[in-house]
Amino acid sequence: MVDVGANGRISDGGVFSNTEFCKRLVKNELCIPQPDNLPNSEIKLPYVLVGDDAFPLMNNLMKPFSRRNLTKEQAIFNYRLSRARRIVENAFGILSSRFQILLKEINLCPEKATLIVLTCTHLHNYLRMKKVESYYQGGFDVENTMTGEMVNADWKSDRLLLPLQQLSGRNTTVSAKEIRLNFSQYFNSEQGAVPWQNDSIK
Repeated sequence: MVDVGANGRISDGGVFSNTEFCKRLVKNELCIPQPDNLPNSEIKLPYVLVGDDAFPLMNNLMKPFSRRNLTKEQAIFNYRLSRARRIVENAFGILSSRFQILLKEINLCPEKATLIVLTCTHLHNYLRMKKVESYYQGGFDVENTMTGEMVNADWKSDRLLLPLQQLSGRNTTVSAKEIRLNFSQYFNSEQGAVPWQNDSIK
């Protein structure tokens, strides 16, 4: 599902809140699988999407803990969430580096601009499905799990994507906070920890 055509003056969080995707997520109409046990655990949690600070915390959408007064456990959760978000960032980075029209304002009527964005998205997905190697070259961030160092994808050195604007006035549910806390506890447990996570938050 691709939602295109919001006014550029609206905050990114506001754009998300007005998408068909968000509306269906809130109404539980996205056919997300039922909650399941986490690996090596009896803890059953919902499948979730990953977002950053610009997005609201929801039962099926996790965002990082606030950076103020972070506990070690919260810092590890934020690290693990950012590792998952890297997949999304790489996808958008590859898309925008191959279709550079997406890096700037498209000065066309909204209908034509929407058509261009959808065309770029379809071509991106087609090339990805066909596994065209030259399309991906240098396209992924790679983490050295021994040192915690990141080797940035080529697209990061070529251009800078604008950061998302935060959505204000969120109404986070108690259950969403509890789900995030359960993920945090799992990532800090023997069953859910990865060996390098403590070194990566130093």
